[in-house]
Amino acid sequence: SRKSVEAMAESVVATTNGSGRRMEGESQRGLKKEKDVRMSNIMAAKAIADTIRTSLGPRGMDKLIQNSENEVLITNDGATIMSQMEVAHPTAKMLVELSKSQDIEAGDGTTSVCVIAGSLLEACAQLLSKGMHPTTIAEAFMRAADESERILGEASIPVDLADKPTLVDAVTTCLSSKVVSQNSETLAPIAVDAVLSIVDPAKATTVDLSQIKIVKQSGGTVDDTEMVDGLVFAQGAKKAAGGPTRIENAKIALIQFCLSAPKTDMENNVVVSDYAAMDRLLREERKHVLGLCKKIKKAGVTVLLIQKSILRDAYNDLSLHFLAKMGIMCVADVERDDVAFISRTLNLLPVAHVDSLEAATLGTAELVHEVSMPGSNQKVVKVVGVPNKGKSATILVRGSNKLVLEEAERSIHDALCVVRALVKQRSLIAGGGAPEAELALKLSDYAKTLVGTQAFCVRAFADALEVIPYTLAENAGLNAISIVTQLRKRHRAGETDAGINVKQATISRMANHHVLQPLLVNTSAIHLATECICMILKIDDLVLVR
Repeated sequence: SRKSVEAMAESVVATTNGSGRRMEGESQRGLKKEKDVRMSNIMAAKAIADTIRTSLGPRGMDKLIQNSENEVLITNDGATIMSQMEVAHPTAKMLVELSKSQDIEAGDGTTSVCVIAGSLLEACAQLLSKGMHPTTIAEAFMRAADESERILGEASIPVDLADKPTLVDAVTTCLSSKVVSQNSETLAPIAVDAVLSIVDPAKATTVDLSQIKIVKQSGGTVDDTEMVDGLVFAQGAKKAAGGPTRIENAKIALIQFCLSAPKTDMENNVVVSDYAAMDRLLREERKHVLGLCKKIKKAGVTVLLIQKSILRDAYNDLSLHFLAKMGIMCVADVERDDVAFISRTLNLLPVAHVDSLEAATLGTAELVHEVSMPGSNQKVVKVVGVPNKGKSATILVRGSNKLVLEEAERSIHDALCVVRALVKQRSLIAGGGAPEAELALKLSDYAKTLVGTQAFCVRAFADALEVIPYTLAENAGLNAISIVTQLRKRHRAGETDAGINVKQATISRMANHHVLQPLLVNTSAIHLATECICMILKIDDLVLVR
């Protein structure tokens, strides 16, 4: 028996040295330490996975997160929850990184990947307690992950990017678990249109999401969200001096210099002793600003975008007054991060010095106008009819308050990522826990063709994947055991797309209900989770370095 073998091993190792004292066996103690480190790693990572398990699926709960600055965040996006957590344990941090990698690779399925990882860790703990070697388990898991990819590939449906209704179905499935799920009819087509407007469906292999800008504007409801073919500036136009708010066939300049009196590089004070000197100072300042404005006018500029400046005023009332007199519309406080996006959209060059301003550096647009937003007293500047169509798109998000706006932005980002995943790998697969249930069944059959410990580990991997349908049912308040049993039965009967219909609390054919998701989300989740688990398994000691 195992106990007698262990006792023999101890007696062999614990020999006596010259003085007759027993020497404790080093190897035996080492094994015990390895076991403890591994179990502590598994427990820490599992604790993290269990935290976000409740937010999986369309009936998942949301988390309210309060950070150290007392800012509140409401979300059920796995990657966002994980990135906000303060995690001390090094292995638990690996799970946070895991959800980030899934967010970068596929954009969706960030909660699923952690839930799968937690379930696989539980399987590992049981296999380790049976005395299996970690390397054997890791090898078998990698083998199972490769087989999973093959099985999912066979169960997937090819998709054509010209088939817009199918793409909208996939995006609606992604949005169904978000806070803004009731607005998915509005948001899903916007996400699909935005991505398809910047890529060539025939040639594209990936999508650069930095070409799609999301502008948030509070007021109204999420249903008022729209896609603008051009640019939107949320800050509105500067019209303190009565400048124009609508300009057709605009010539647009983006300046990075300041329209205000010059300052020295070092901190200095100018002491003025009499009024004449003060007048002279003000006159010089006025002359300097007027000189700048005249050069801008001479270049033929009708709309001026001014980059935000930290060191000194980017503009002052005097410069706004001169620009308004010259009939130039002014939009100030343009963020530095947006400069590249604006340059690409309007086909202009940012100008760092007034002498560089010439016709070649200007951009054009058919219409630049200020619009009042319904549902709020704020105004935005819209630039439409831009020359570089197909290079960028802007989505103007509306929402009643800051929390809703931020969650809507995260949801739209996930929706855009789903379309990107379909551009990368043009295959769809059923949702609602169907792929995982299919994998659990097929991998169990595959395990029967293997021998020895490999078969045992692949079987454990297959059982661990059932955590997704189980959690979906649990979060929807259904009897998880009976639902998963029914699901197994339907898959055994050959229905590869049978999944959990949480709305009707039954098992249905997911394709009939248009519950579809990109294949990339599932394959990348299983691969990333397996790699992370194998990494955790191979750790046998924790070394703290000061």
